[in-house]
Amino acid sequence: MTEKLKIVGALGEESLLLPALVNDALAANNRAKYYFSLLQTARLRADHLDRPFSSLREERLASSVEHSELDQVVALARRNPDGLYLIPHAEEILRHLLAALREMIAPLEAVADGAVASSYRQRLQDLSVAAVTEDDLMEGACIDALTRADRHRGDSLHLLVIDVHKELNELQVALATESVEGAMTYGLEADDCALVAAFMQGVHRTEPLKFDHPGLATTATRAGGVLVIQNDIGTTDAHVLVIRVAGLSVTTLYSDVHLQRLTFFASLFTAWKVCWDDIVSRQDQAMDDGLYHLAVARYVASDRRDLHSFLAFLGSRLVFLIDWNKARKRLRSLLGKGEAVELLKWAADEDVGHMGFLKCGGEDLIYRGLALAAKGELRPGVFLHDLLPRNLAREFMQFVLRTASVGLREGMQVLLIEDEVVVELSRFFRGAEERLLDMAAEHAALTWEVAAGLRDTLLRARLADWSQHFSANAERAKRWETLADELVQSARAALRRSDSAAFVAQLIEAADEVVDCLEDAAFRLTTLPADGGGELCRQLEALSRLVVSAAQEYVKVVATARMGREAASREDMQDLLAAIHRIVALEHECDHAQRAAEAALVVRSADFRELYVLSEAGKNLEQAADELMSVALKFRDHALSDVAAH
Repeated sequence: MTEKLKIVGALGEESLLLPALVNDALAANNRAKYYFSLLQTARLRADHLDRPFSSLREERLASSVEHSELDQVVALARRNPDGLYLIPHAEEILRHLLAALREMIAPLEAVADGAVASSYRQRLQDLSVAAVTEDDLMEGACIDALTRADRHRGDSLHLLVIDVHKELNELQVALATESVEGAMTYGLEADDCALVAAFMQGVHRTEPLKFDHPGLATTATRAGGVLVIQNDIGTTDAHVLVIRVAGLSVTTLYSDVHLQRLTFFASLFTAWKVCWDDIVSRQDQAMDDGLYHLAVARYVASDRRDLHSFLAFLGSRLVFLIDWNKARKRLRSLLGKGEAVELLKWAADEDVGHMGFLKCGGEDLIYRGLALAAKGELRPGVFLHDLLPRNLAREFMQFVLRTASVGLREGMQVLLIEDEVVVELSRFFRGAEERLLDMAAEHAALTWEVAAGLRDTLLRARLADWSQHFSANAERAKRWETLADELVQSARAALRRSDSAAFVAQLIEAADEVVDCLEDAAFRLTTLPADGGGELCRQLEALSRLVVSAAQEYVKVVATARMGREAASREDMQDLLAAIHRIVALEHECDHAQRAAEAALVVRSADFRELYVLSEAGKNLEQAADELMSVALKFRDHALSDVAAH
């Protein structure tokens, strides 16, 4: 039907039976869905005997099906060599399924529009022809014809159940004579109203997060001796939540066409001792497209107060299921699959939601922000965490979801929200440059450590055990060089983040040449002839001191830059430039010291091997000073260009 059913005003005594008929029909709907799942799961078990399976016992109990012998159907299902499926109790299953459908149609015969019920009875009669079994053997095509939910492939009993269920929901709303906190109810007992009110309080608490999206309509009644609460969540026929409350026990039946969303929904209850019947292992790609997934959850409250709290929490989680898959796909293009689901979980736990993000344009909001903050659009195939470290990309997206949600609820215009996103994204990129400067400072400190270790080793050349000190220093230098290389690798990942960040990353990579030269010198000194003594090493002492001084000045340069260009004073800039010029001056002194050392070695060395090793080590030290000067001058040019730009 296209609109709510109108109940006949004067049906006599028969009208009094209508609420009971609807309740029975809704219970029959649950049984019918259980029988569909039983047939599909049995077929899947027969096709894949090596896979784990579910007996669907929890679904049977939740659907109020009393036949315990059906718990063995899945385990015993087999496929014959001729392709037929042996499904124990198949005849009984089909008989109960058809009976459930007739019971679902029955309430529609008690309303004014009898043509509606007649059309459903005719569909049931036509489709019943496919419900054929002999000796519990069924063809795969027969199971498909009964259970498929794809309308493009033709009608089925499953589609009939979906359509009649929708009619029953409309009829139930029409029957409702009382509103409990917005839920349409009828036939409730005195204690039921408080439970429905608790559930609705949870729904209303987070309902604003869906904005103008339809959904979350709730009905409640008492059927089969238990309170039954149903919420339509969104607009999809198969996306329904049914809650059965008996005493302190809450049984939740949740159906969804998206298995990922079902798993996500279950993850929202980690703080509660909810027992979920295996919602993953019984789902498989081999099942027909269009199949909805059903999960059954059970929670036993400790007392009445705990029961109210759980129902309120359950109601408050439903808004986070609306358009969830749409949000996941949008976020997946920015963060990847795993990170997108984690972000949606965070948004639900924080009562932020994702609908605000979607209403503000989704991923387009981020692309526009990147075009302004990062001086270029995000290229296809490049994730946000390619531009920012993963933790910062996640933190930024949390800001976006919260800002969009809060902003829209406070009446902010989308353009203003977009401006806030751009400002925050710019801050994250500036933060990335600051972290790179921290890495540059750490790398500069390692450079000084290697240079100082080399100097101290040369001073120990006069000792009797000089060779042991040389070997120990070479090992330390190698470790420090490895740490420096790791910093370079981390910095390279930042080359695409912004122009300034790319400069710092390239600076670290260039400075790594200094560490390489010093480590080479430390290694070469370990190859000195053991019988030659270390006396000639004194010729390199002056050169090593100059390199240490240059490395110390470079540490000062990076430390000054870390204070921030925008906040730096005129004196800070003068200190930075002075340190750079001292590095240049020290490099010139290193040139003279290296030549003096080489001339002295030629005169005093009587061993060619000793002469070669010390001469090459001197060249390594002088080259390290050259590389330091080159890095310092790059820093100078960059600093002056920034000053000119401001």
